[in-house]
Amino acid sequence: MVATTTEQLTALAGTTVIVHPLVLLSVTDHHARSVSRNSHKRVVGVLLGQDNGKTINVANSFGIPFEEDEKDSKTWFLDHNYIEGMYEMFKKVNAKERMIGWYHSGPKLRASDQEINDLFKRFIARPVMVIVDVRPHTVGIPTDAYFAVEEIKDDGTETRKTFLHVPSAIEAEEAEEIGVEHLLRDIKDSTTTTLATRVSEQLASLRGLQSRLGDIQKYLADVAAGTMPSFASSTNDQLLVVYLSSLLRAVIALHALVDNKATIGRAELEEGGGEAKPAKADAKTEDKETAKTKTNGDQK
Repeated sequence: MVATTTEQLTALAGTTVIVHPLVLLSVTDHHARSVSRNSHKRVVGVLLGQDNGKTINVANSFGIPFEEDEKDSKTWFLDHNYIEGMYEMFKKVNAKERMIGWYHSGPKLRASDQEINDLFKRFIARPVMVIVDVRPHTVGIPTDAYFAVEEIKDDGTETRKTFLHVPSAIEAEEAEEIGVEHLLRDIKDSTTTTLATRVSEQLASLRGLQSRLGDIQKYLADVAAGTMPSFASSTNDQLLVVYLSSLLRAVIALHALVDNKATIGRAELEEGGGEAKPAKADAKTEDKETAKTKTNGDQK
């Protein structure tokens, strides 16, 4: 963006950049995954959100592949094809979030920032650059926002590209506040050394173990004195009740099985007896008819 008048510079200076906690967490995670602890390299990424004129809302971000020569700041590499692909995918998830600028982990301005900013002008007319200090040494907001401007001097000399610092703030929605509060519960004091942290954790563990052993010793002393029932005795009593209950259920089940078998047997006997009586009656009838036939034959 070209700014040639004092009014335009004043309008830019009155713009406020609001950064959400999600962006700070994403940048910190990007730096932790990409840069070793003793390295001074920085990470670069894209900022997403809404540009409302006087207020720029930075709601989301994503990291991009970036390399630069630590000895020569003018030598750097940034994959703009990766930016296009990632931005297309983010638009499918949330169409309201537009590309509004870029970030790097600084912690200060560098010579190649103007060239990188010019690259982002291919995607947006007024990119905002936010420096996120992932290792702050002072208490305060770890962000600095800038706009690139071109100043024309009154003496008619060549224009000069520079960055204009604008105010920034950290604001969060209700859902983000809950997430941040949950994360802060697990954050440890980073000022303590690793050795001191380990010693403190082991000391706390030993104190807990001592407390448990004291409880066990007191319980055994009470059992020996007869003031506290033995855990083994109460457990045996409970197991006896369970055993008797299981035995009683087994006896009832066997009784029901035997009773059912006897009922089926009586039913089968009754059915068999009813069929046998008609058979005997038929046999007697046949004997009578045979006897009559023989008598008639003798009379003839």
